[in-house]
Amino acid sequence: MSDYRITVVCTGNICRSPIAEFVLRERFRAAGLADRVSVDSAGTTAWEEGNPPDPRTLDVLARHGHTGDYSGHHARVFDKRWFPDIDLVLAADHGHWSVLRRLATTDADKDKIRMIRAFDPSGPKGDALSIDDPWYGDESSFDQTYAEVDAAADGIVDFVRRQLAH
Repeated sequence: MSDYRITVVCTGNICRSPIAEFVLRERFRAAGLADRVSVDSAGTTAWEEGNPPDPRTLDVLARHGHTGDYSGHHARVFDKRWFPDIDLVLAADHGHWSVLRRLATTDADKDKIRMIRAFDPSGPKGDALSIDDPWYGDESSFDQTYAEVDAAADGIVDFVRRQLAH
């Protein structure tokens, strides 16, 4: 088991959270932390449970130079029993954040829940932190999601690096 565990959460676990999961895995590998940090993802609903990532998710990753094997990803639903084993839960939008806060049974678990874009140093604040669901859009919607995740990724790596130093 890794020293530090992250779970990224969106609605169905086929678009936003897999994009963030795969980008973060590569970013932690590049930072030399892949052996200490694990990243996975889940959804707040069972709508897509068992399904692979949306093909547009894989397309946007390929367009941005990611070459990983994502064939093992199958959508799953976040389970509140995971909280004790997770160090950081990253929500894609305010709806996910609210669901996760309701699932958290302790203040310590609630403190683990953060918005992905909160780690983007030049990004929005407050109510503007949500990453819109690209599923309803076209290729440009997936590019926007990728850009928002990418802008936050280094901040997430820096945050985790500081946590590991404690």
